[in-house]
Amino acid sequence: MTPWPFGLILPAEKSGGPSPGPWFDPSSVDDEGARKQMALLALEDLHLSFGGVAALAGVSLAVDAGTFFAVIGPNGAGKTSIFNCISGIYAPTRGRIVFDGRDITRLPPHKRAELRIARTFQNIALFRGMTVLDNVKIGRHVHLRAGVLACGLYYGRAARAKLAHRALVEREIVDLLELQDIRHKIVGTLPYGLQKRVELARALALDPALLLLDEPTAGMNASETEDMVRFILHVARIKRLTVVMIEHDMGVVMDISDRVAVLDFGKKIAEGPPAHVQQDANVIKAYLGDDVEVA
Repeated sequence: MTPWPFGLILPAEKSGGPSPGPWFDPSSVDDEGARKQMALLALEDLHLSFGGVAALAGVSLAVDAGTFFAVIGPNGAGKTSIFNCISGIYAPTRGRIVFDGRDITRLPPHKRAELRIARTFQNIALFRGMTVLDNVKIGRHVHLRAGVLACGLYYGRAARAKLAHRALVEREIVDLLELQDIRHKIVGTLPYGLQKRVELARALALDPALLLLDEPTAGMNASETEDMVRFILHVARIKRLTVVMIEHDMGVVMDISDRVAVLDFGKKIAEGPPAHVQQDANVIKAYLGDDVEVA
């Protein structure tokens, strides 16, 4: 099989990190109904329209627990719209979103965060005037139980809880992503690649069961991409995460995904293991055009 003519092939190992590739052998069940029943996340006939424009037109996906699921497609295919529906930014026009057996279609974003659904953004969404550590600690806010007054006055249980959360962030997130040397630096002064890693750290601070990564390597050079992929794989293995990723770098997608879904004009045109999807005639035409002949 001829590999796609673009993307990144990762080395077997770097700096003691894990070797790339799936850390979980997903179910081989191909029946869509059976997959939805066993899935951690299921999208059922999802529609989303803005005026007369359909961003999503009947998309159904099933993501098994512990797998690395990639969503790909040309620009404007509806990939980020799916993430915005899952995280509660958009309300679908029709269809259902089920997470861990619970219908979350109409649940507000903060309630989804309490269910341990975390995400990063295609465009960095950090507080640029704050330190790395303060940005990462924001991801723990959903776990704080003290009231507004106690937090404002910073006494008693609120003070103890904040200290405990800070210790956890420094021990389990900052160290894990090798941010120790920059944790007190202002985020806006950092290189782009490090800012993307800080955003990943903030998402991990929520202690997610489901991690949504919206183009985590966008705008990075080859070295930064390799580092980011290594960190993503490392934390996913250690924390046993279910990851759904939007990514344009096909080398990254094909190297690390267990399953891939392809969107085009708001519709799913293919889904399956990476090796199967990259040979699909509809996928090749979506990326390369109708004039390409597929053997």
